[in-house]
Amino acid sequence: MNLDPTDPEGTIARAAKAYSNWGRWGADDVLGTLNHLDEAKRREGAALVRRGVSFSLSQRFDMNGPQKGWRRRTNPVHTMLDTGTDAALGNQGFPHGIGGADDVIAMPLQCSTQWDGLGHIFDHGKAWNGRPAERVVTSDGDLVTGIEHMASHVAGRGVLLDVGRMIGTDGVSGAEGMAGAVGAGGAGGAGGAGGELPDGFAVTERHLTATAEAQGVAIGRGDIVLVRTGQLARARRDGWGDYAGGPAPGLSFTTAGWLHGSEIAAVATDTWGFEVRPNEFEHAFQPLHQVAIPHIGLLIGEMWDLEALAEDCAADGVYEFWLTAAPLPITGAVGSPVNPIAVK
Repeated sequence: MNLDPTDPEGTIARAAKAYSNWGRWGADDVLGTLNHLDEAKRREGAALVRRGVSFSLSQRFDMNGPQKGWRRRTNPVHTMLDTGTDAALGNQGFPHGIGGADDVIAMPLQCSTQWDGLGHIFDHGKAWNGRPAERVVTSDGDLVTGIEHMASHVAGRGVLLDVGRMIGTDGVSGAEGMAGAVGAGGAGGAGGAGGELPDGFAVTERHLTATAEAQGVAIGRGDIVLVRTGQLARARRDGWGDYAGGPAPGLSFTTAGWLHGSEIAAVATDTWGFEVRPNEFEHAFQPLHQVAIPHIGLLIGEMWDLEALAEDCAADGVYEFWLTAAPLPITGAVGSPVNPIAVK
């Protein structure tokens, strides 16, 4: 689909119509593209476990996270309710010397590694499957597509597309850049060790498909696709800066057709906002979200830590794995923290 940077309204509307999954799985659907992830795909994913090595793809949940208070998003606040001091001083009132510790955490559900649920984004007052937004998400939460419905479904074949390693810090765009990357030694070529896309770099369908080809991996129906840009590695080295909400590499709006046509179950990136920032339109905010969530019904993950997994994939040349990434079944939530585990 052509992108007119001066016409976000029209371009978004055309993409929404072209890539809509409304009604595809019935009027009562609450899973969206997770319908693509079936028992056969889970068996396929489970069969990928060969070495037994596992990777957590989650950032830590603590006060040192990236949030700066935008829309009241803060980093987690961890508070102890009972401590070893309480136990040592005999303040807990338990018999025969037993003591313990308890704690509590207060945090927005989308302040670190997380999933965007189907109730997270609307388009002109419409939620996923064409439902009126005001009847789906109220002050009581998401009454229809709460993320608890997805809790038993997000496990299957994961695929890493290490676009950062393929293209590297120069951010060479287009087929020439990808050809150069492949010629420089496959997935570990042009980007060198690690590889980081520059802020504002738009990852296109061509980048995604060329990366998959260079890595020797195919994207199939029901896959959970992880796109590494390298921005998180840069933020860890240089400081958070504007990681939360600022300029970033990410998926181009033009990938909407690929996200729909590939029939993937979910997609996640190592960036705050999944799509390229600044966005590719004038006077726009997260336009790909506006198509992907309420129209495609796509489960989107953000702020995933893909660094250790990417290093291992580059070392052994295997970019597919068993992946389990269940959201917390928080009733009525429109997003959830997650600790994804990749097993190779």
